[in-house]
Amino acid sequence: MSPTSAPIAGEEFTEVVVVRHGETFWNASRIVQGQMDPELNEIGRQQAVVVARRLSKETKPAAIYSSDLKRAAETAEIIAKVCDVSNLVLHEALRERHMGHLQGLKWDDAVNKNPDVFRGFDIFKITEGSDPDSRNQEIPGGGESLNQLNERCVSYLNKIAQEHIGERVVVVSHGAAILELCRHTDPPNSSIRRNIPNTSLNVFRVSGVTGQWILERCGDVGHLNGNSFLENSFGGDGASA
Repeated sequence: MSPTSAPIAGEEFTEVVVVRHGETFWNASRIVQGQMDPELNEIGRQQAVVVARRLSKETKPAAIYSSDLKRAAETAEIIAKVCDVSNLVLHEALRERHMGHLQGLKWDDAVNKNPDVFRGFDIFKITEGSDPDSRNQEIPGGGESLNQLNERCVSYLNKIAQEHIGERVVVVSHGAAILELCRHTDPPNSSIRRNIPNTSLNVFRVSGVTGQWILERCGDVGHLNGNSFLENSFGGDGASA
């Protein structure tokens, strides 16, 4: 169904608020993180507190779901504590894209080593002569293709949405994973580019009747304004560069 289709009378939605984790030293140092497991740095912890305070002033979530990688899990734990939510679930399906042999490399070195992979990050720009199979290309060293990442993340979010129809949930994940969730809402062959800073809010509504996804907000970092955090929002995992 098209993302712009009119809602069915009386249908209920799940509101899914997807938050990107706070900053890590690897983010700040422009290192490809992928499924490597650095912790939040001090700025990242402050960002997590600020976004948690913002969420605590809104509708209380029924549950919080998170990637089990440290940077996401710690962000989720801070949100759960500030929002007084005891139902916190960590799951590997919400992890960042596995970047194979590029993980741990400086961003520029990784791009130079395998530029074809990083053209895949420009997934919302349709270019003449682009390879239609590029989204199926896996990264050497155990890495995932973009379609594998999409299937993993979208499938789990669909499951979450169906378990919480009529409720609000918070999900903490990673930049490239969140971009794939946004892409799921876009019309075929659209050319939409997005920025997903650390601790940005990305709000979806998922129909309990049709399963249709609607993207209501993307890359919202209003809570960071005036907190000197926006200068440090570079996505060292390649998601928001």
